[in-house]
Amino acid sequence: MKDTKYNVILYIVIAVYLAVIVFPFFWIFITSFKPTAEIFGEGAFSIIADNPTLSHFKSVIFEKNMLQAIKNSLIVSVVTTVYVVAVSTLAAYAITRFKFKGKNLLLGLILAVSMFPQMVVVGPIYNLFMELGLTNSYGVVLAYSTITLPIAVWILVAHLNKIPLSLEESAKIDGASAFKTLYKVVLPLATPGIATASIIVFINAWNEFLLTITLNTNKEYHTVPVAISFLRTQFQILWGEVAAATIVVTIPTLIIVLLFQKQIVSGLTSGAIKE
Repeated sequence: MKDTKYNVILYIVIAVYLAVIVFPFFWIFITSFKPTAEIFGEGAFSIIADNPTLSHFKSVIFEKNMLQAIKNSLIVSVVTTVYVVAVSTLAAYAITRFKFKGKNLLLGLILAVSMFPQMVVVGPIYNLFMELGLTNSYGVVLAYSTITLPIAVWILVAHLNKIPLSLEESAKIDGASAFKTLYKVVLPLATPGIATASIIVFINAWNEFLLTITLNTNKEYHTVPVAISFLRTQFQILWGEVAAATIVVTIPTLIIVLLFQKQIVSGLTSGAIKE
């Protein structure tokens, strides 16, 4: 009886917590269908609009160049995911398999870098990109490694540590080279970790804002978070278009999270329990 009472209280707390978390997304969703006149004033708190409209969606897709922003986000997110996961896989393999002094210090530094506020690195990266002539280009993917590489390395280190060394030793005894052992033995077993790292890197790159708005001032290279921030006029913010654009650009990440939620949880908790 006592346990039942505690369970009811726990469910109520969880329900309230979920309601608080979900409410902003729900309100953005219903706002995207309201005409501008109903977003403010007496109709502002109505859940269902008196005159629902799709004009905000039409505006952001056909007039505000949002399709170009989505294309840019896809390009930089996919390229960042491919090269960051490739580099982090090799780095994690070296860290987990080779003995060298300062390994723990190196892992600590990687973790520390992942905690750096982005404002700390924006200035140096901007100066470097100016010298190299990489501003206003897709070269921004190189800068994304500062926010995505550390967490990818940590995820893959946790997964590679779980692969028994005896499997690699058996392959070497059978005459396999180091590269063949990595390609034929290690990588297939590390696929869940690689998939998790890829998803996390893609989502981080998709949502990145500060580096892109600093390095790419040209509108042609704006990604979706930056494009949304420019949905305003001289005197007002276009809240209807902002809500519609938010819904449009959230769909890809929402689909990815729903499809791969088990891999994401597995990747984030891997290594948390010692077996």
